[in-house]
Amino acid sequence: MPTWLIVVIVVVAIAVLGAVIWLVSQEMQRKRLQQRFGPEYDRTVEESENPRAAQRELAERERRHKELDIRPLSASARERYAREWTQVQEKFVDEPSTAVSEADQLLVALMGERGYPTEGYEQQVADLSVRHAKTLEHYRAAHTTQQKRDGASTEDLRDAMVRYRTVFEDLLTDGADDDQHGHHDRRNGHDHNGHDRDRADRRDDDRHETHETGQDERQASAQPRTEWNGGR
Repeated sequence: MPTWLIVVIVVVAIAVLGAVIWLVSQEMQRKRLQQRFGPEYDRTVEESENPRAAQRELAERERRHKELDIRPLSASARERYAREWTQVQEKFVDEPSTAVSEADQLLVALMGERGYPTEGYEQQVADLSVRHAKTLEHYRAAHTTQQKRDGASTEDLRDAMVRYRTVFEDLLTDGADDDQHGHHDRRNGHDHNGHDRDRADRRDDDRHETHETGQDERQASAQPRTEWNGGR
């Protein structure tokens, strides 16, 4: 077989292998993004009419999200926001339009305290989609009603409040369980280092007790012999 033909075959094989690897990586990327963003993935693809462009946009959202300082709320902050939400919800009875507007403002304030930028609605949606895709449609629907609240029916406003509450609770409790668990472990000395220190202390106590017991036994066993020898 001519050398040039061998070279051609090798080049073609490398090209085919590269294409296969690229296709597999693209499929893995698609599945990963689809799993993470859920319905937001399908929505972005439909809006862009180009799956690759949609994937690039979602990947860019992930990159931006990693640069944000997203943090869970403290227990006191969660209690404060819960009280403020209750006050807004109670206002709905007499002033439904005002209550919906204040619900939107309170939600944006909560986003800001969690570490999300709040410079604009579209950016808020993009940032929330990375970690809160499951409740994002509720935010979109509620925001749409809030924008036309003066012309919305009481039932529409009530639906918006329910949707706002869904997103609000998602943001309020996200990360709270891990934070409480870590605080509980530290408070009770149940972290890994605490366990190691406790075990080490117990081993030291056991060795100390064993050493003292051995000394007492040797002294006790030696005492009769001393008395007996003295008797002799």
